[in-house]
Amino acid sequence: MAAAASAAPRVLSAEPRRRDPVAVGVPPWRLSPGSRVRAASRARQENVRRGQLISTNIKSRPLLCPPCRCAQMALANTRIAYQPDVQKHSGVLAYELVQGSLVQWNSFMDKSVPDPPTAVLLHGILGSRKNWGSFAKRLAQEFPMWQFLLVDLRCHGDSASIKKRGPHTVASTALDVLKLIVQLRLTPRVLVGHSFGGKVALSMVEQAAKPLARPVRVWVLDATPGKVRAGGDGEDHPAELIESLRRMPMQVSSKQEVVDALVKEQFSVDVARWVATNLRRNSPLGSLSSSSFSWIFDLNGISDMYKSYEETNLWGIVENVPRGVHINFLKAERSLHRWALDDLQRIHTAEELAADEGGGVEMHVLEDAGHWVHADNPDGLFRILSSTFRIEATIRGMQN
Repeated sequence: MAAAASAAPRVLSAEPRRRDPVAVGVPPWRLSPGSRVRAASRARQENVRRGQLISTNIKSRPLLCPPCRCAQMALANTRIAYQPDVQKHSGVLAYELVQGSLVQWNSFMDKSVPDPPTAVLLHGILGSRKNWGSFAKRLAQEFPMWQFLLVDLRCHGDSASIKKRGPHTVASTALDVLKLIVQLRLTPRVLVGHSFGGKVALSMVEQAAKPLARPVRVWVLDATPGKVRAGGDGEDHPAELIESLRRMPMQVSSKQEVVDALVKEQFSVDVARWVATNLRRNSPLGSLSSSSFSWIFDLNGISDMYKSYEETNLWGIVENVPRGVHINFLKAERSLHRWALDDLQRIHTAEELAADEGGGVEMHVLEDAGHWVHADNPDGLFRILSSTFRIEATIRGMQN
């Protein structure tokens, strides 16, 4: 262990770097990945921008692993050197930890050091943690004492390379995230899930008293606890999109080839471009040749996950909210087909019941937004979600 400790990443300098403006109001397929710190296969240096990415771990590691090779942590405005990751570990999920500029913590500190307030951000079907990248950086700048855990769910993004046993369900996906936060020694105070990720967040509350904090605030963005209603006429249908992708070859010559094929099948250009962000170039690192592209997700597993999303009913946790849990539903104004009158009535009834039981249920509407809430109206979503972090800050201040 002494040898491992000597290989820990060293802070080489505190050279400030010009800060780029945060990208807002941009669809997920146009968002720049930003400055991300990645565990590398060889030593390299990266600049880290204040209030943006502080730590990235491609695969989570068991807590007993040498910290120098598990979670590379750094303070804002520093340049860091990375040692080779020479050991293989069984990971849970790929993730990124975006920390505010006042956070000075990592999961390998003394256990007596409390973790900072943490929010978990979960993407939807066919998405990835990158969908939340710019939004998380904006939150970290506004709330510098918070950190934000961005996760690639099973079968998606970099987690697709981490083999998972079936069944691929909402419940098993939620359990993955719970295992990850235990491994990282985090106690999240806020869970935010978009679409499929919203049901995952509800399932996390249903499955575990710990490691979730009390109080814990859950945000379910444009998803209901029960029946899933696909797009209406002229809108995209996820199940059909998944099947169309499964019919495509595993390797394609360009991203535009995929965009053209999906548009030809009557999918929107925006969704086609967004899906194409899940293609990765096969050419060797540093090569400028066009080469070919391969999918970075497991479509068979994702197909099972979407079926589970349609079948999973979590009204029980909403209509019998545990004490200390506050569930917020956010309905996109233009996402009419996803919400039936019965859904809205049940949520309003649950609001009254939860208030009597020491929990909470609340309904919100995001104006001028379709299903892609964090792309259609990021400013409006930011204003709504910000209330949660301000409330939590007030509560912690009173406790201290």
